[in-house]
Amino acid sequence: MSIIVEFFAAPDDTSSALALQSGPGRAFESLSFGNFDPEEAVIEWECLLVGGSFEELVEASEPRIVAGQDEGGCVVFALSPRLSAALADAERSKLREVATSWAAQRAEDGEAIDTEVADVILGDLAALVSSTRRQGQSVYCWVA
Repeated sequence: MSIIVEFFAAPDDTSSALALQSGPGRAFESLSFGNFDPEEAVIEWECLLVGGSFEELVEASEPRIVAGQDEGGCVVFALSPRLSAALADAERSKLREVATSWAAQRAEDGEAIDTEVADVILGDLAALVSSTRRQGQSVYCWVA
């Protein structure tokens, strides 16, 4: 389980990779969360928002790793274009529905994520993605 999860906006993979060692800091607009597995979460969110299976997304190498160290080091990965579009286009009620479903899935696996916290994460992330897309940038995630 991750201790620090920061979703952030960056113009491209090269720029986002600069966050690897110390995080996005003030150089990038970001959202900070903690204590959940964001790589697993983005796959689950994509499945809940647009369909498909967890296994298909993993086989398609989602999420796409931009920079990282093996064996528990920091990693930077990109949100898929499909997930980004779905988050940007989702109505608030759909995001709440997905948050509730995601929290229930995590509970089934023994991971407690409060539904209200899940709703904040997805709502804030959708707002970041929307803003980022208008600026011609993408959303990445730094995990430490």
